[in-house]
Amino acid sequence: MFTLLGRLAPFAIGAGIAYFLDPDNGNRRRSMAMQRLGGAGRTARQRAERAASHAASQAAGTAQRVTHPVSSQEPPADDITLARKVETEIFRPADAPKGSVNVQAVDGIVELRGQVDDAQAIEEIVRKAEGIPGVRGVENLMHTPGTEAPTR
Repeated sequence: MFTLLGRLAPFAIGAGIAYFLDPDNGNRRRSMAMQRLGGAGRTARQRAERAASHAASQAAGTAQRVTHPVSSQEPPADDITLARKVETEIFRPADAPKGSVNVQAVDGIVELRGQVDDAQAIEEIVRKAEGIPGVRGVENLMHTPGTEAPTR
């Protein structure tokens, strides 16, 4: 028992042969079909190569992040360098309050002053500053809008 598709397959094959072996346009049609198949193959190969390169880059980056000796870094030599290093770390995110927080360091004690939008952001900034090698302590003098600035 042939299904409808099984009965139509010989007609489709015959139509394809007639299409490609046509004496007037068959040569052009065969040539275009080969070019399109070649192009599709090249596109698939390029996409696979890009995906493999991306995966290799991601793996290499992950390996670098895992093996990077952050904790073995030596503390900065002076307080100015330490203050700049703290600024680099706490102001790295795009939404960090760069213009409203002042960073100073004296004998390894980092002093943070300024106005920050919310208390959670203050806690995050203090946590980041405490995690930097060479910081012996953090004096938090930051405040939120509408609250009085703390003093020593």
